[in-house]
Amino acid sequence: MKNLGYWSVVSIGIGGMVGGGIFAVLGLAVQMAEGGVPLAFFISGLIAMLTVYAYVRLSVTYPSQGGTVEFLNQAFGSGIVTGGLNVLLWLSYIIMLSLYAYAFGSYGKVFFPAATQTIWKHVLISTVVVFLTFLNVLGARAVGKSEVWIVGMKVTILFMFIAFGIVHVNFHHLAPSTWAKPISLFAGGMIIFLAYEGFELIANTAKDVREPQQTLPKAYYSSVGFVIVLYVLVSMVAAGNLSISQIVAAKDYALAEAAKPFLGTTGYTLIAIAALLSTGSAINATLYGAARISYIIAKDGELPTVLEHKIWNRPVEGLLITSVLTLLASNFLDLSSISLMGSAGFLIIFAFVNAANVRLHRKTNSQIWISAIGAIACITAFGALIWRISESMPSKLWLLGIMLTAAFSIEAIYRAITGRQIIQSNFIKGNPSNE
Repeated sequence: MKNLGYWSVVSIGIGGMVGGGIFAVLGLAVQMAEGGVPLAFFISGLIAMLTVYAYVRLSVTYPSQGGTVEFLNQAFGSGIVTGGLNVLLWLSYIIMLSLYAYAFGSYGKVFFPAATQTIWKHVLISTVVVFLTFLNVLGARAVGKSEVWIVGMKVTILFMFIAFGIVHVNFHHLAPSTWAKPISLFAGGMIIFLAYEGFELIANTAKDVREPQQTLPKAYYSSVGFVIVLYVLVSMVAAGNLSISQIVAAKDYALAEAAKPFLGTTGYTLIAIAALLSTGSAINATLYGAARISYIIAKDGELPTVLEHKIWNRPVEGLLITSVLTLLASNFLDLSSISLMGSAGFLIIFAFVNAANVRLHRKTNSQIWISAIGAIACITAFGALIWRISESMPSKLWLLGIMLTAAFSIEAIYRAITGRQIIQSNFIKGNPSNE
């Protein structure tokens, strides 16, 4: 039964994007883009908006719970490239979970004495992941039903932050003279690109949407447009009320620190609580989503069949493996490493989704040039990010290299062990089977 209307789908998109990313990456964005951080958020939002066109056309044409996985399979067939990309998608969701857990620990630690904050940060990171994994195994309905209220509450608190803070903004902090160099500003937008990750979750609901031809395009564009405006305003208030050095010093919990000048200790506490609820709800939603992705990929034969097994009608093995990897990443990686890996992973995935729509443009009835520009924009953004990180934090690149190597190695090794033939992707061959 198709029971999702426009507002339900929009809430899924907004909830997916404003799931904790803005709480986690604001300080890192200011560190790289400096006073130009609102422009950095706007630029990364434009790249997300270009990719939305591909998701709109593909979602309408191929409505499936598989979402991105289904689109890549439809366009490029069942080959080593597609399989590696699908595994990369799963790993990127694990990195997103790590970002949310890291942010949960960073904001939660502020309620404890300074001397013990580092310990409490890791305790909170581990506790929230383990607890919400347990809830997902049980399938607690109350948690799922509370999501819409949590989304509404965190958006409301962010708009309160904007409404009270905008009148106190010192626009000298945002003047072009305070902006980072263009490449750093652009790279700043790209390292926090993962703050826009989440709109693609709409694709996984396409089969349940009423009047999808009309509802899906409006829901995609309005949810991303809304979040662009929200992020630009939030970053403007934050950077306009604190100096760059103050924000960088409180990088892990910058949004709470930015509320102090105009809302005092009460505002600081309110934003910290909102961050805990927001990141907690994001972990809850993404845990099951990532487990579902591992299940779907296993069903397609691109991951071991153990991930295809279900207990209590839930892909528990995939959930547990996802949770263990999340615990490792969130406890042993720092914020910049997590952001780099997550943003780079999704830029690659979105580049291929744009390429998929180019490949299938006759079936999706698309304007080929829009998705071609989207693919080029994602590739350019990825290149700028790598170039900037290689200059400022070259040691971080090896982690990204490990993630990318692991995605395709897992696929290749699994096929070799199981004896499955590694079929060259249709994309590489230039011979699409479905055209």
